[in-house]
Amino acid sequence: MTAITHTPPAKPRRVLPGFRLTLGFSLLYLSLIVLIPLAAVFFKTASGGWEHFWQTVTSPRVMASYRLSFGAALIAAAINSVFGLLLAWSLVRYRFPGRKLIDALVDLPFCLPTAVAGIALTAIYAPKGWVGSLAAEHGIRIAFTPWGILIALIFIGLPFVVRTVQPVLEELETELEEAAASLGAKRWQTFRLVLLPALLPALLTGFALAFARAVGEYGSVIFIAGNIPMISEITPLMIITKLEQYDYTGATGIAVVMLLLSFVLLFIINGLQAWASNRIGRVE
Repeated sequence: MTAITHTPPAKPRRVLPGFRLTLGFSLLYLSLIVLIPLAAVFFKTASGGWEHFWQTVTSPRVMASYRLSFGAALIAAAINSVFGLLLAWSLVRYRFPGRKLIDALVDLPFCLPTAVAGIALTAIYAPKGWVGSLAAEHGIRIAFTPWGILIALIFIGLPFVVRTVQPVLEELETELEEAAASLGAKRWQTFRLVLLPALLPALLTGFALAFARAVGEYGSVIFIAGNIPMISEITPLMIITKLEQYDYTGATGIAVVMLLLSFVLLFIINGLQAWASNRIGRVE
């Protein structure tokens, strides 16, 4: 009898180098680009002492900028989640004249310089602008108020939601909607029970990206904000103000608080995204 020998399967050929070498390059790149600069911010803040740090980050003017920056960013991301979903739905599920043009215009905030966007929005929504003059007739002021900041953040954050949700919508089969309708489900029930669970992870990802972009936005906001103390000053402006005063420890202190708050909010959003993905996996 001849012995039967089992040859081990050949290892798949990797395009990139081995795991250790690839991981080493990745960690080195991550350290140089992200970890070391962030660590420098924390060390610079610590050099100023706890008392100076606390007085800087809790001053009324800085606290007002926190409320405005994070509040406006969250509201803008929420609005973009709703209207970004509607826009992505229209681009994927309907065919109409000018669809490709609208699809291309969605990416305009990506390539448009933020200063140009801020000047354009200010020209439109200023009291003498096209929209601002109409609002001024009814006693509504948009530019140089928190409303103008919110509009600027919506403008720069919309593409993140559309481009995140659009590929998921393209993969969803219309047969799911037809099957739900054949079983007697109404349109709202079909959307809430069939489509929304599948879209929720992508929608949360778009929300997180839009929020992250909005909370640190400076160029497009600074022109339309008006920069009125305690009213329309954003946190990035407070950092620039501290730098102009040569208060580097104060600037890094505000940056550290902003970084920590952003990390906590993004951690919560990513947790919700993971929960939604796991829920879909259990259902499937």
